[in-house]
Amino acid sequence: MSVITELRVAPDEFELGRLMNLSDHTTVVLERMVPLGQTPVPFFRVRDADRDTFEGTLQRHPSVETLTRLHRQDGETLYALEWIASRDRFFSAMTETGAQLVSATGTPDSWTFELRFPSHEALSRFHEYCEEADIPITVDRIYSPTTPGMGPWFGLTPEQRTTLVSAVRGGYYDIPRRMSTQDLADEFGISDQAITERLRRGIASLVEHTLLPTDTVEE
Repeated sequence: MSVITELRVAPDEFELGRLMNLSDHTTVVLERMVPLGQTPVPFFRVRDADRDTFEGTLQRHPSVETLTRLHRQDGETLYALEWIASRDRFFSAMTETGAQLVSATGTPDSWTFELRFPSHEALSRFHEYCEEADIPITVDRIYSPTTPGMGPWFGLTPEQRTTLVSAVRGGYYDIPRRMSTQDLADEFGISDQAITERLRRGIASLVEHTLLPTDTVEE
């Protein structure tokens, strides 16, 4: 049975966190990791960054081979990054244990990862790998993906469930929209960026645990 863990790691504890060297108020969201030969290519969105400084920092780093700006809209820039991932022992631990990246969000203070492992044994090996590499991680949650009809929340955290329910009831998804992102942010006392990320991750969890059960549950 596969298992999902949510964990946090400091930016200076792994290569990707160090090379991005995020400044104040900058947020990075990894969209996905696409294999290119033996190198995983991250696609990621960056918000509230000094674009020239951010791009210059990455392009000068010895682990970075190519940084490609793909799209910019509403203050966010989408990039593709080709880098020498073998230098990053955290991502090497993911590769060695068969972990799949579900989501990841980075700030100047911390990175939050949601990783799916093929088994509890693989997750244990990942923890051992991080300990041997002296990479401190903080595990916030471990759970098994559910199939439809198993469990009431289908992998949602309480915060994600409450936010999604409020968004639907308040008309956030109506056309025309009757509630804005800022309205939701004010209701929960957090930033509009945090609300957007919570909704995005909540919807991703619902899809993975209801529409894709065969991909998350092994016999």
